[in-house]
Amino acid sequence: MTKNSNTSRHIVHSAQQWFLLILLISTATICAYLLDSFVSITSQAMVYVLAVVIASYTLGWVKSVLCAFAAVMALNFFFVSPRFTFQVHGSENFIAFVTMLVVALVINRLATGLRRETEVAHLNERRARRLQDLAIALANANTAHEVLILAQPALDAEFDGPCLLALNTENGELDTSSNVPTAIVDGLRCCMREARVLGPGTERWPGLDAWYLPLGEKGQICGAVCISSVAADDDNGREHARALCTILAQALWRVRLTSSMLAAQGEAQRQQLQAIFLAAISHDLRTPLAVVVGAASSLQMQREKLDLAEQDRLLASIVSEANYLTTVTENTLQLVRLSHASKLISDTSKHDWESMEEIVGAVLARVRERDPGRRIISKVSNNLPLVKVDPVLIAQLLSNLLDNALKYSDDKIDLTVDTVTDGPELQLRLLVEDRGPGIPEEEQLSIFEAYSRLDHNDQASQRGAGLGLAVCRAIALAHEGGLVLHQRAGGGSSFTLSLPVDTVQPQALGDA
Repeated sequence: MTKNSNTSRHIVHSAQQWFLLILLISTATICAYLLDSFVSITSQAMVYVLAVVIASYTLGWVKSVLCAFAAVMALNFFFVSPRFTFQVHGSENFIAFVTMLVVALVINRLATGLRRETEVAHLNERRARRLQDLAIALANANTAHEVLILAQPALDAEFDGPCLLALNTENGELDTSSNVPTAIVDGLRCCMREARVLGPGTERWPGLDAWYLPLGEKGQICGAVCISSVAADDDNGREHARALCTILAQALWRVRLTSSMLAAQGEAQRQQLQAIFLAAISHDLRTPLAVVVGAASSLQMQREKLDLAEQDRLLASIVSEANYLTTVTENTLQLVRLSHASKLISDTSKHDWESMEEIVGAVLARVRERDPGRRIISKVSNNLPLVKVDPVLIAQLLSNLLDNALKYSDDKIDLTVDTVTDGPELQLRLLVEDRGPGIPEEEQLSIFEAYSRLDHNDQASQRGAGLGLAVCRAIALAHEGGLVLHQRAGGGSSFTLSLPVDTVQPQALGDA
């Protein structure tokens, strides 16, 4: 269909040019006839010269030359004596006809060259504009696949083609489909190996029927391009293809360098986290371990010398310090595992449909063993939607928030679970609110960083590794949610966990 359509357009265009040629000669003849009684043959010849100039700017080279010959013949036939014949009497008329023909051909040549240069200038302008647009679009590409999505249509739009773009794989092999001819693959590999353009109009393999262009310079080549249906004398087109390949190569190298930089940053963060983990073991675990060892040694060596009250005190100290060790170790390990949020979001293998009422109930049953005064007041809305979460992580997040509230507040603690609408999205909201001393506004962001602790007020006297809230925020990010802190009206702190709710619940999926 495309080939037939192009043929039809070519036929229509050719017919239009023939019609315009006939119209120009006819119009010039009519004008010269109207002026026949008032001007000389020289002035009538100028009318035909004007028609030749117009033809040179509007018609192709062959038709514009035919127009020049037709103008001389029409002037001779209609206006030179003897009229209505092609005979020429007198040397003056003959010289005039020859001169007019030469002038017409020279004007045609100059006009055709000027038109060609104008067309080339407009073509180069359009190409430069398209290169600029492509460069702007490539600046926003973050992966090699996105570069390919932008590059292939750009090549197809600039050249008749077909055009083939192939990139190197990580092991240095050219990534091409199995149906690509071997000759084309060899040409691509050859241009990459030589880091030069191959094909018609070049110094290398000019007998080929396509251009083969490397993407990049020697030592930094990331692929190659094959452009078929090209001409050896199309120097502008070849230079444009090289400019386009240069832009693509720069975009691909930027993507690869960005990927390498992010990998290096991730490795640096991992090593930094390992250093922090070792510092936590050496600092936060040394004191409770010493207490446990000391109390256990006393019970082992001097049990018969200690009364029951002292033995109970030592046993309670061992249990308390062991629980503290368990909490610090669990939070540290979770923080290490949850350190890369981008990896977490994609790793949903442990996420399943869970009831928040059940998670809250299980956490409260454990926490209230450390809350004999029953200070936690829970309010859980009825008919809460199911959420797709890791129940162990969400339970740990809630336990950390409640433990902090119990530690830093002596008053009642409010636990609220309900749903809210944030724009078009439905979210499940969990609030833990206390009446403690609160957290200064300038430290409400840093409190979520690992090993961050307040150094003033009553909170500085509370023992802790500063990991609980960092783990809580990492867990929230792992579930594409958020954890924020606000000062509570009347004093205290309010921690709000927001989790996205899928509008398609598993019951609806089962009914379908």
